[in-house]
Amino acid sequence: MDKTRVLIVDDEPLARERIKDLLKEETEFEIVGESRNGLEAIRMINKQSPDLVFLDVQMPELDGFGVLESVDVSNIPHVIFVTAYDQYALRAFEVHALDYLLKPFDQKRFQVALQRAKTQLEMKKNGEFTNRLKELLHDVKSEPKYLDRLIIKSEGRIFFIKADEVDWIEAAGNYVTLHVGQEGHLMRETMSGMEQRLNPEKFIRIHRSHIVNIERIKEIQPWFNGEYLIILKDETRLTLSRKYREKFKTFF
Repeated sequence: MDKTRVLIVDDEPLARERIKDLLKEETEFEIVGESRNGLEAIRMINKQSPDLVFLDVQMPELDGFGVLESVDVSNIPHVIFVTAYDQYALRAFEVHALDYLLKPFDQKRFQVALQRAKTQLEMKKNGEFTNRLKELLHDVKSEPKYLDRLIIKSEGRIFFIKADEVDWIEAAGNYVTLHVGQEGHLMRETMSGMEQRLNPEKFIRIHRSHIVNIERIKEIQPWFNGEYLIILKDETRLTLSRKYREKFKTFF
């Protein structure tokens, strides 16, 4: 009996190791590769033609949806989405009867997803699966999707912060710092990525290095050279640069 060929796609090494550990006792499955990002995933899918893909949705630069849009979905008999994504995406998976693992997941939930994948592969419902996958991608592209919670990975731990709890966000190279009260949390994402994924009715970019939660703004004061000073309720002072001034004024 041929083994089911598995590809694991996740930008976090610990997440990939977790799936590999859970598959160790599953003799019917053979891991044919792992990918650290979306571009690697595309190459591996086209090269290996896996039977089953554990696909992380939330990855920098090219996310899981972008991967599926870049390859022929008919080459992917089954996908189990691995996600810490917002509620919209979770509803989309459920509507189209596509399985997902919500991080952090335990062994019991993993086994449920794996059993569903086995059933689908044995019954060879690949045509039906492909149609559901295409419908999901269509819906995800046509509807706005904003994060209502953020996943933080630190020192082997994974925890979550509600987007509404974030006071402001600061650029930190290829990362951003989420300021929540007196705490700062480092998250692997760009400022442009955060701006696109946060609800623009709640968050606004005021500087190339700053995004603020509108509800945290207490006062606006004129500053130098056409810039303004944004004072938050906790007395944090941030600059509204000229580049973002018109957008800010239009919003308010």
